[in-house]
Amino acid sequence: MPRPRLLYLAFYFPPSRASGVFRARATANHFAAAGWDVTVLRAPDRFFDEVAGSKDPGLVAGIDPSVETVPVPMDFFAWETEVARYGWLRGNAPVLAKTLHEWRQRRSFPENYRSWGANCVTEGLRLHRERPFDLVLATGNPFASFAAAWKLERRAKVPYLVDYRDSWTLDLFANADAFPPGHPAWAWERRVMDRAAGAVFVNEALREWHAARYPGTADRMSVVPNGWDPDLLDPERIAATAADGPLSFAYVGTLTANQPVRAMIDGFRAMTAAGEHADATLDLYGHFGFFTGSPDKLRAEFGLDFAAEGDVRYRGPVAKTAIGDAYGASDVLVFLAGGSKYVTSGKIFEYMATGKPIVSVHEPGSAAEPLLRDYPLWFRPASLEPAAVARAMAEAGDAAAKHDPETAARARAHGAAYTRDRALAELERQARRTIGGRP
Repeated sequence: MPRPRLLYLAFYFPPSRASGVFRARATANHFAAAGWDVTVLRAPDRFFDEVAGSKDPGLVAGIDPSVETVPVPMDFFAWETEVARYGWLRGNAPVLAKTLHEWRQRRSFPENYRSWGANCVTEGLRLHRERPFDLVLATGNPFASFAAAWKLERRAKVPYLVDYRDSWTLDLFANADAFPPGHPAWAWERRVMDRAAGAVFVNEALREWHAARYPGTADRMSVVPNGWDPDLLDPERIAATAADGPLSFAYVGTLTANQPVRAMIDGFRAMTAAGEHADATLDLYGHFGFFTGSPDKLRAEFGLDFAAEGDVRYRGPVAKTAIGDAYGASDVLVFLAGGSKYVTSGKIFEYMATGKPIVSVHEPGSAAEPLLRDYPLWFRPASLEPAAVARAMAEAGDAAAKHDPETAARARAHGAAYTRDRALAELERQARRTIGGRP
């Protein structure tokens, strides 16, 4: 039989370096390896260059050669800063242009990525006429991908699945509705849910929240957690050994205003000031935020001036293909996360794969806690108060300094169960069931 055809709507896809890109990259590769012809519609390069302000070209090399990737154009009205690109209407009547732009969004789809979703429909229909697709899979955010999948089903009768790697109408960090009553996003989400063949979420708390809000779709909802990528991280190569010299506590990942950064640093300095691991350093690897202009805003928000030297050292961004070097140079990993029970954070899977001591710095009740519960080198403070964080960090430092090979091996074995391929197997099975079980 011919290979089933998948149209994958993934705005963030390599060469993007956004945090959600790793789930999208692994999904495309997993479906291709499972016997699907995969076509990905992604954002245009200009968005990565000018709006996000960064790329990770090394991620492109890890995409299955059979996967077809198509950049889809979009309107840059919301991000345009070059007056020369404004066009006649915006250049001469900026207020009218803005009013018209906002009216279009309210009338069609309430998101700045509306035009990208509309163009995905146009491109998807064109490709479908050439060689029909069997299934559409859309991942959000942005959620214009969900609207595009809904429209394609209406126009071409191709069933679709939606992958909530983020939440649309739930504010994950405030644990509250993201939009006021009557906002168009509510009607759009219900519309998408009603016709979706299935919806998947990254943790059970998110599935339960959506099941309660959309009970008619609850039987089509499931959980597909994140995981770590063996092609980007080799745990055996970075296996911990007894620490020789000052300990390196490290956070690896993007820093955002939603994380308790101040609590992490104050707790670390409280530990060293008390004479426990007094010569240790706190190394920060990663980007400040997701967009150009984020670094200055976040430095002001944190009230800190991170430098390359001192007790707290900013090491800068690390390409995903070189992430093992950052983990290899670290003795204790600090799991810094915002939000509470709805936030897992994909980084925790990499952390567990290393088999190194992990200190949690987040509000109690995080969705990552059930994953960490059986991890033998997890250290959790009782609160985010500096003294509590300092005590947990000191205990993790003691474990790193002593280094019990048997415990470290058990920790790596626990983390080994959370590869992305293992997690994505359920999504691929659900896709097969949706199209009638074709191989």
